[in-house]
Amino acid sequence: MKKQIILENRIDELVRLSAFIDALGEEWSIAPEVVFNLQLALEECATNVIMYAYPPEEKQTLLVTAELVEHDLVLTIEDGGLPFDPTQVAEADTTLSAEERPIGGLGIFLVRQLMDTVAYQRVEGKNRLTLMKRIN
Repeated sequence: MKKQIILENRIDELVRLSAFIDALGEEWSIAPEVVFNLQLALEECATNVIMYAYPPEEKQTLLVTAELVEHDLVLTIEDGGLPFDPTQVAEADTTLSAEERPIGGLGIFLVRQLMDTVAYQRVEGKNRLTLMKRIN
């Protein structure tokens, strides 16, 4: 099974993304706590695309694909923005206090904690971030 949603690069589109994930959870009988974690991870990734992938005020889109493959939910976010590989970002040092910690990196840390696999590819001028979560 595969479902897709196309979002514009506007923060208010996160509401549509949330509704998309809620609908998947219901249709595919995904546990509410897993749906919540998917919401957090996808919102973080989509926000980064919306805020940083394109020049300000440039209207673009991002494609979110969800596919159920046996017991794995595979989520792909694809955009034509600036190349950015979040898998190459160093792990955030969560042992540091908030004052000592550099700005940024906690969102990627969160995504890595919530998902079983995070992979990146640059394909035909597009960023493709693939998140996988095992669901039972």
